[in-house]
Amino acid sequence: MEIPLSRLCPGVWANVTQIRCPQALKCRLRSFGLVPGTGVCVRYRSPEGGVTAIELRQTLIAMRTKDLHRVMVESDE
Repeated sequence: MEIPLSRLCPGVWANVTQIRCPQALKCRLRSFGLVPGTGVCVRYRSPEGGVTAIELRQTLIAMRTKDLHRVMVESDE
């Protein structure tokens, strides 16, 4: 089932299926390696929920949660 990355439970791995955002943000995410087919995992969420740390390609990056709503993922769990 496809869900936004912002709804993925911490510790669960999923694969990016599509990115629905403006071209400028899409290019920025691509520079981090966040492209369809990439495995991602939510590692940490800020207490206020504004920032989420995700792991991809052995790298930890922090993203605004509102941007994670635009990244669709699919998990086996």
